[in-house]
Amino acid sequence: MNHVCADGLAALEARLRQDLQWLCLPPRRWVPPRQQDGAEVLDTAIVGGGMAGLALAAALTHLGVQARIFDRAPEGFEGPWATTARMETLRSPKELTGPALGFGALTFRAWFEAQFGLAAWEALDKIPRLQWMDYLRWYRRVLALDVRNEQRVLAVRPRADGVVQLDLADDTQGGRPYQVLARHVVLATGRDGLGGPWVPDWAQALPRDRWAHSADLWDAARLAGKRVAVIGGGASAMDSAGTALEAGAARVDLLVRRSEMPRINKGKGAGSPGVAHGFQALPDDWKWRFRHYINVQQVPPPHGSTLRVSRHANAHFHLGTPVLSAAQRSDGALRLDTAKGPLATDFVVFCTGFRPDWGQRPEFAAFAPQVRLWQDRYQPAPGQEDAELAQSPDLGALLEFQEKAPGACPGLERVHCFCYPSALSHGAVAGDIPQISDGAKRLGQGLAASLFTEDAALHFAAMERYAEPELDGDEWTPADFPAYVDGERP
Repeated sequence: MNHVCADGLAALEARLRQDLQWLCLPPRRWVPPRQQDGAEVLDTAIVGGGMAGLALAAALTHLGVQARIFDRAPEGFEGPWATTARMETLRSPKELTGPALGFGALTFRAWFEAQFGLAAWEALDKIPRLQWMDYLRWYRRVLALDVRNEQRVLAVRPRADGVVQLDLADDTQGGRPYQVLARHVVLATGRDGLGGPWVPDWAQALPRDRWAHSADLWDAARLAGKRVAVIGGGASAMDSAGTALEAGAARVDLLVRRSEMPRINKGKGAGSPGVAHGFQALPDDWKWRFRHYINVQQVPPPHGSTLRVSRHANAHFHLGTPVLSAAQRSDGALRLDTAKGPLATDFVVFCTGFRPDWGQRPEFAAFAPQVRLWQDRYQPAPGQEDAELAQSPDLGALLEFQEKAPGACPGLERVHCFCYPSALSHGAVAGDIPQISDGAKRLGQGLAASLFTEDAALHFAAMERYAEPELDGDEWTPADFPAYVDGERP
């Protein structure tokens, strides 16, 4: 990498400050402050300080709405980029503007060029994963976003009195419990936002210390000299296999259920401003058809990620090889019985994705049983069945959860799903880099509108009280009205 130019970054930050000043951003807070039960009520509380949470907080701040983020990770380690992600580079094209919200000076490219120059940008292929995390750290700092780190959400409790209660534990103070009230709570909880990692049932036959999911934190160094089986053939499988091989694994076997690796990312064929702004307005049948097709076709692993694995002579790709069962042998090795026969290995990495599973998220237990899912009201056409989509929440216009039984969970509409499970209702606006600004601005504007309409009487009263004069009364001199005689023309 070229030499870092600190002066260039300082100049970029000055330009961004000037852009915001010219646009009068952020405006003053206009939502009337509120207290309840003797405590401050936040305008919005955001659970999750990754890219989506930061983008939404910025969008709300630029609308004069208070936004406070709570994240369980230490500062600078929000999201997966510097923790569980193992890819060398992002899969998205470097030109995508991501969470910049329409500000050129807030893009990754501006941040990169300010430090390394145009020639380095032009030579860059894909964005290095850890450099993306550095950019998000800068994004948070330069916008002065209100993020509270090492705060664990224990419970999200919608209430009937116009607020949502968050029960939290402050891990900077030994897990001290406390509560926060907010008029709206947004779950910006990422890819596994309403569930967690999924593994097949046969994983339970293996000792827990002999397998991991790609979303787990695991020490690759412990795989040195070991045989490793990677279950799956997607991007996370290549990232995990590459990490194991680079850590010195003796052998890595990739067990891929499909007989052919997908080669085309069909999702890219549906990427346009029209999709970003129009998907949520589609009829149900079309929404389901789009998302089901992407699920069935699957997303291929990136070209570079696949070469990262295949360049190792001790990497072995087994297509059409689903695992049927597993066991631990008497000699301590693991046995995987596949469609092509048994395989001996020492460690298994499941790259099997995520599933909506409220049972893995006890913090949502207060409202989860009341959430209306797509399966509660929609029946797909024969041949279009899809368990993942069926379990997706059926969200309203502001990505809010809706009640399965009206009246069963008052206040549920104040909890919003700004994470991956919203894709069936709203498209990929809540987590993917291409549309994250569109999603953040849309939700931010909707929340601002909701806060205003709810307080319409207060805003009207404030307008009535408003008494700042435009005129002092001495700007003119009253004139005598002319007298006219009958018959004269004025």
